[in-house]
Amino acid sequence: MKATHYTDISGTKMNNDMVKRVTGRVLIGKDDGAPNFCMRRFDVEAGGHAPRHTHDWEHEIYVVEGKGEVLLGDQWHDISQGTAVYVPPNVDHQIKNSSDGHLAFLCLVPSKAPEM
Repeated sequence: MKATHYTDISGTKMNNDMVKRVTGRVLIGKDDGAPNFCMRRFDVEAGGHAPRHTHDWEHEIYVVEGKGEVLLGDQWHDISQGTAVYVPPNVDHQIKNSSDGHLAFLCLVPSKAPEM
């Protein structure tokens, strides 16, 4: 069992050719004894983005704050606080912060996926 504020979990800062201005945190994962899912939080600074990629598992995304865009297949969609996104397996996808503010989202993946 666990009840922890996300700011008490150390973040991994990512800023390279594939990922720009992103901090990721594993909120609940294998180290917590979660056998089926991993919950992650990503904070994306203005102008930042997650990598464009595909994988063989589904995942769900929930936008906690801010505005941006999500690529699903070959189409971009606006996202904002309260938006829920379903990404099926093997679908090309990416999230970017296209605003001047902060973007934060939760991402739920199965335990077979890399946690970070």
